[in-house]
Amino acid sequence: MPARNTDRHYGYVTKTFHWLTALLIFSAFGLGIYGINAPKETEADIAALATVFSIHKTVGIAAFFVALARILWAVTNQKPGLMHPEARVQNWAAEVVHWTLYGSMVAVPLSGWIHHAATTGFAPILWPLGQGLPLVPKSPEVAYLFKVLHWIFAMLLLGSLALHVAGALKHHVIDRDATLRRMLFGTATVTGLLAPHTRGPMVASFSLWIVVIAGGTALGWPDDQAAPTQELAAVESDWQVTDGTLGIAVTQFGSQVAGEFSDWTAEIAYDPDTGTGDVTVRINVGSLTLGSVTDNAKSADYLAAETFPFATFTGTIARQEGDAHTAQGTLTLRGQDAPVTLDFDLVVEGDGATMAGSATIDRRDHNVGDVQPTESNLGFSVGVTVTLTATRGELGV
Repeated sequence: MPARNTDRHYGYVTKTFHWLTALLIFSAFGLGIYGINAPKETEADIAALATVFSIHKTVGIAAFFVALARILWAVTNQKPGLMHPEARVQNWAAEVVHWTLYGSMVAVPLSGWIHHAATTGFAPILWPLGQGLPLVPKSPEVAYLFKVLHWIFAMLLLGSLALHVAGALKHHVIDRDATLRRMLFGTATVTGLLAPHTRGPMVASFSLWIVVIAGGTALGWPDDQAAPTQELAAVESDWQVTDGTLGIAVTQFGSQVAGEFSDWTAEIAYDPDTGTGDVTVRINVGSLTLGSVTDNAKSADYLAAETFPFATFTGTIARQEGDAHTAQGTLTLRGQDAPVTLDFDLVVEGDGATMAGSATIDRRDHNVGDVQPTESNLGFSVGVTVTLTATRGELGV
């Protein structure tokens, strides 16, 4: 059996690529479906789930590179003609499905890879080449878009794969021709006239992909995806926050995953002369983004955003030395109170102020992640960072 294709038969390289691609695709689908439906009740369940999705992603990356190699080989080889030249509609439809299948084999793993690269946390790709991609930023919006596209492309792959398999079985069982047999290892007997390949199906498949990508983008772009269900109202404050960030960082499977609350308010009373004051920070828990684990972080086992939609920190401010200050108080999170000390630097110039600080809290103090009672999957300590710019005013946002 030759390595290259002939006008009537596939070579062994094409056959190897065909069956290797099929193995990888079915493996990735199986792992993904299992992971979606796997139990997530215990620490062992979560560790196993992370392993399943790591393997799923790794198999997907392998499928991507094999698909690229297969397509490169296909376009540099002649392609055996189609059976039944008189069945023009059937042949045209089969070619459209084939080109759509080629596109899906690349688009599905690539969109999943971009989603992975745009986010952080949970189930790394099992290789030493890093988790990012050039030109792909860490962005919740980009990650969400390609998560949606990954699902849409996967459905297109599943549909074209089902039609491809159905067509092969139809040829083998009903038509009893050599269409399927000539893709098996060995040499099948091919008799009669064969139909040449045309460009029309490729153009039709390309048009289908334009529609799918345009529709998927329209459906997937999250204009309000990160918006909380109930936004916090502005508060009266001696110091008006004009800009700021409230971030957290957790350790998951030994790696740090950083996130941010987009909706929070700060009511600040501070006297620069005495270096003392009070602060009340209210946080919309539902506004959190935390890499690929955002939904899990807000679920009932962790922050329970639906049951406890807001967290509050109330404390007193005291200057220590120079610009160094502390805010000592109580954090109410998930209905549980615990003491917290925030260390920060504060610079006041006239009616403007800037601050940057950090604190460490223990998730166990607030019954967060009790389903993970050890640090084997999820660390106990959670880092909190705050930066803000404020001016003297009557209304804080």
